[in-house]
Amino acid sequence: MNVNMPKTRLTITLDEDILKRVDAAIDGSKIRNRSHAIEYLLSSCLVPQSTKVLILAGGEGVKFRPLTNELPKSLLPINGRPLLEHTLLALKEQSLTDIYVSVAHLGKKIKDYFGDGARLGVRIKYIEQAESRNGTAQPLLQAKEYLSQEPFLVVYGDVLTKINFLDLLDFHNSHRGIATMALASVEHPSMWGVAAIEGNRIKDFVEKPKNKTRSHLINAGIYVLDPGVFKYIGSKSLRLEQDLFPRLASEGKLYGYPFEGEWHDVSTPQIYAEVMKEFKV
Repeated sequence: MNVNMPKTRLTITLDEDILKRVDAAIDGSKIRNRSHAIEYLLSSCLVPQSTKVLILAGGEGVKFRPLTNELPKSLLPINGRPLLEHTLLALKEQSLTDIYVSVAHLGKKIKDYFGDGARLGVRIKYIEQAESRNGTAQPLLQAKEYLSQEPFLVVYGDVLTKINFLDLLDFHNSHRGIATMALASVEHPSMWGVAAIEGNRIKDFVEKPKNKTRSHLINAGIYVLDPGVFKYIGSKSLRLEQDLFPRLASEGKLYGYPFEGEWHDVSTPQIYAEVMKEFKV
């Protein structure tokens, strides 16, 4: 919630049971009092359930042990389910069911497994990436016709996480920036894009910094983007991490949303082995 936005004082009467539930939301830090709790709960309920989600699942295939066949990273099995299924179920649980999946190499395997999403209670439409559209910027630009009406979620297909997507959407809507980046905290941040924040803004973003950095907040591969973002992506843009986010940070239009939930970037055999061990698979 943006405490700097204009406020209007109201007097309301609540049922005692509802008031107890409101009070239960107060954690003393993020939600400090009843007023904050009511505003937070209302804003969470009023996030448009029509919010669209773009999942970028067009990366190269992988062949991690003990697997024998090449798979898209989003189909790597974790705890009895493909990685992407964990994401889809989390979105469904938060009533975010209008989903576009951008696919490329081995995309048929993704489509064959998930179909139209009805089995999981979501609606999936697939966007075939053009062969020349490598990286993350061009697949996003290719989805412009579906995502140009209101802020939308972008989730990388090789990310396993527990995050409150609705809270992230509310955070973005209250700050009214061009982009909001979910930020995870890791011990060794140099493997990812590192964000230096000042207040709620990301003042500097560096992809895989070569020099030691003080910040341990890294790009979690989850964003809320305003349709205005398409003005920043040209036909020669390659990666959001290099061609978009540093520019938005320099213009004060990139916000950071740190969260403490579980997060794994399942992008290498080593990380996949660690995740498998954690889930005791």
